[in-house]
Amino acid sequence: MKIVSFLGIYHKQTHSVKKHCQPKKFKKNKSIFYLRSYKSKIRNHRLIKKAYKWCFRLLGHLPANKKLIVFESFLGKQFSCNPRAIYEYMKEKHPDFKMIWSVDKRYLDNFKNKDIHYVKRFSVRWLFLMTRSRYWVTNSRFPLWIPKPNHTVYVQTWHGTPLKKLATDIEEVHMPGTNTKKYKKNFCKEASKWDYLVSPNDYSKNIFKRAFQFNKEMINSGYPRNDVLFHQNKEGYILKLKKKLDLPLNKKIILYAPTWRDNEYYSKGKYKFNMHLDLDLLKSELGDKYIVLFRLHYLVSENLDLSSYHGFAYDCSNYEDIRDLYLLADLLITDYSSVFFDYANLKRPMLFYVYDIDTYRDQLRGFYFNFEENAPGPLLKTTEEVIQSIRQMELNNFALPSSFNIFHNKFCHLEDGHATEKVVNRVFFNMSH
Repeated sequence: MKIVSFLGIYHKQTHSVKKHCQPKKFKKNKSIFYLRSYKSKIRNHRLIKKAYKWCFRLLGHLPANKKLIVFESFLGKQFSCNPRAIYEYMKEKHPDFKMIWSVDKRYLDNFKNKDIHYVKRFSVRWLFLMTRSRYWVTNSRFPLWIPKPNHTVYVQTWHGTPLKKLATDIEEVHMPGTNTKKYKKNFCKEASKWDYLVSPNDYSKNIFKRAFQFNKEMINSGYPRNDVLFHQNKEGYILKLKKKLDLPLNKKIILYAPTWRDNEYYSKGKYKFNMHLDLDLLKSELGDKYIVLFRLHYLVSENLDLSSYHGFAYDCSNYEDIRDLYLLADLLITDYSSVFFDYANLKRPMLFYVYDIDTYRDQLRGFYFNFEENAPGPLLKTTEEVIQSIRQMELNNFALPSSFNIFHNKFCHLEDGHATEKVVNRVFFNMSH
């Protein structure tokens, strides 16, 4: 009881500190007061993290619940991606396991109306579940300060085939408040806790091993999240999705899913989205035949105002899982996002709107392969080029370019609709695939 009381006090303080730990604007007569207050809150925040760390180590010595799995997707923001696919498979095939979702308090509403057991991230109950859990399954990194109990199996599914350089392969990190050397060191320290790492293809397997300096077991299976693209790519299911989202049934659907830019941000972890597509021009030229679904990256903090494009542009950034949007889309427009590797499984056309490719490739991230030569669709820099390319596709009956098969064979060769089964059998039942 003492531990619970102690943690309850610290948990309440954690959210208060996080909310207010940004420095205030200093006024002439109050700058010293604010500076002292800010430093005090930072010290308290560090003490709280130390307390949680201490409790993780203490509680981690308790016996594990061998049937308990904690899932998390994109820092607790979504019920999506590879963790969702594994969860749904386990729920159907192995309901004797106890499965809990770790959810950021700002996104609890996304889970409330589902038949899902969840816990508020960083709460006292979360702490007890995390330390007693036999398995952790996530697609992004946990905070570095969380120690992994010896009895816990940490399954890292990751969240994409890399075009952009990752982790230790990045020459210089441009994210706000980030020291490149420390970033790489911390990334590797976190990756050293992973017991399994899921890879979507041979190409990614080699990159992950080097970039994450990962030396434990790689499960080279394809991505669990892509199984649905094989099982639900049916007219009836797609029609149901259109009706669910109240989309017109007589128009083709364009999915626009750009990535984030490391150097365009409001603050650490909150990135901007600058609209470079001319929506007015797109609507006037294509609005009679098409609609556009916008899906921004989970790190982007924008709330799109598309009210003046009613019936043409739809903001689907908060839709829980992009997999349904893939199935809906007749055409994908993206840039350097890993979404195009997944979408390729559907064998549908893609365009790449890369207005800043020179800067992004040469200064921000760098690419793992020659994108200009190997992209499975045309690279475009203006809205006019996008419109022209779509019209050309119409004339060609949306036929895929000759280079598509080479791309598909390299990056989608493991995808067969059974990736989840392979991962589950290996991790939870120690079966090789």
